[in-house]
Amino acid sequence: MSDMTTSSSGWAPNANGARRRRTDKLATLLGMIAAGILVLVLASILWTLLSRGVTGLSAAALMKPMGPPGSGGGLANAIIGSLIQTFLALLIATPLGLGCGIYLSEYGNRQNRFASCVRFVSDVLMSVPSILVGLFVYQILVAPFGHFSAFAGSVALAILAVPIIVRTTEDMLRLVPIAMREAGAALGATRWRVTLFLCLRSAKTGVLTGILLALARVSGETAPLLFTSLGNQNWSFSLNRPMASLPVTIYQYAGASYEDWVQLAWAGALLVTMGVLAINIAVRLSARRG
Repeated sequence: MSDMTTSSSGWAPNANGARRRRTDKLATLLGMIAAGILVLVLASILWTLLSRGVTGLSAAALMKPMGPPGSGGGLANAIIGSLIQTFLALLIATPLGLGCGIYLSEYGNRQNRFASCVRFVSDVLMSVPSILVGLFVYQILVAPFGHFSAFAGSVALAILAVPIIVRTTEDMLRLVPIAMREAGAALGATRWRVTLFLCLRSAKTGVLTGILLALARVSGETAPLLFTSLGNQNWSFSLNRPMASLPVTIYQYAGASYEDWVQLAWAGALLVTMGVLAINIAVRLSARRG
């Protein structure tokens, strides 16, 4: 039935049409209010980090290692430790995630039971609490060897990153037109060449986005590192020893009763937030270029 009825002055909306428009305006208003609240919450978090963290940023905080309270220590070893463990985790997770995503997209159709199991496990891993991953890695890489290590921390972070890369790679490869695969096969290319040199190259922007999202996901994790790399007050570049990291340092310093440690915790939180924000901006830019 039409929302318009005939009147002496021409076409006019009936009661149903007016009610629908009022409902639409109300829903739009509620959506704008919800979006405004979300923006305000984010802005308040950023303002708190900036107001409390900027005062703690200094040359000493960025250049000196951690030290006892009142010694003028910094966060340099924690920053370097976070970079080492995070990028080692990416080196572990990226080939595994890419290989699994390629298999699920190109060889694991819906009738393949093994592929369905892999897809299900990947989805479950994406929602597993990070502290459980830390406990698992503790049981297999820390307890048997009798000491914490940076390598164990990197493995824990890699486990968290793999399902994100798997899901993104599979989804991006499924968006590549079948005609491109058929064109490669018509030219005599084998299936693995078509996958690597045509499909994966066409989906490289989306795949890179998934890797960057995985990096943003694991860069601020604390719980897995508490059970694996633990932390270190001194410089340590050995993967077989405990290593400092920014998230663990923030966790330790934020609850301390020493003002200089609390200030360093705010500075570290600001560094982590700015790093994650920069990664998300890079993801947006790479998606637009694609």
